[in-house]
This record gives sequence, structure tokens and C-alpha cells, in this order.
Amino acid sequence: MRTLALDIGSVRIGVAVSDPLGIIAQGIGVWSTESNWKLSLDECVNKYEPNTILIGLPVRTTGEKGVEAEKVLSVAEEIQKSYPDIKVETWDERYTTAIAERVLLLADVSRRKRRQKIDKLAAVVILQSWLERK
Repeated sequence: MRTLALDIGSVRIGVAVSDPLGIIAQGIGVWSTESNWKLSLDECVNKYEPNTILIGLPVRTTGEKGVEAEKVLSVAEEIQKSYPDIKVETWDERYTTAIAERVLLLADVSRRKRRQKIDKLAAVVILQSWLERK
């Protein structure tokens, strides 16, 4: 049973998917929020047939939900309506971008390439932490 994870930002959406056993997360893409990303989501749902769509929830360090979190919750609601047979969950994504940035810095990835990869890696971090918690 696969899980598809989304790290929804204001400019890009990082995407990751679990292996069929639900053990390992793998980054599969980055979508622009300016594009028709819902079509890309349809393609991923058809290809991977996830039983869960996990969406990173940008909670503040204080634990409060801000404007960004409300936007993500609204998107999560839309996704749930589009895929009523798939469970849609949110997961606290605090520090995931910072963790992804640190990993890319340690790997000595150039600044330009980090920008291209950070959202996908953040989605991997979100999904992997969720998988490990389960």
C-alpha cells in the first residue's frame, strides 16, 4: 500500500512516494504551483495507486496554524473531494525544509541545484518521518 506525499509551497510542490511495503520514501518530482499540478497529481494517483495522500502541514514553531496552514488545509480538502476513496492526511512539516537544506549542503550540492531539489527532498523527509512513526 503506497503513500503519496506532497510538500505544498507557494511556488513549488515537492512530491514523494513510498515503496509498496510502506517502508522507504522516494522523491519523484517537483511541480510548479503555476502549472496545472492537479493533472500531475491525477497521473501520480493513477500510476502509484496510493491508499493515502499525505500533505505536509506548515505548523509554526509555537504549534499554531497560520495563514499558510489554512491554505494547505483548504487544498487538502479539495484533494479529498477529488479522491473520496483515498485517505488524505496532514503531517506536521516543521523543520523539513531546513533538514533538506542541511542534507544538500552536506552533500555539497550547488546553490542552484539545491533550489531544484529541496522541495522534493522535503517531501521525502515528511513521508519518511510519517512512515517511521507508523
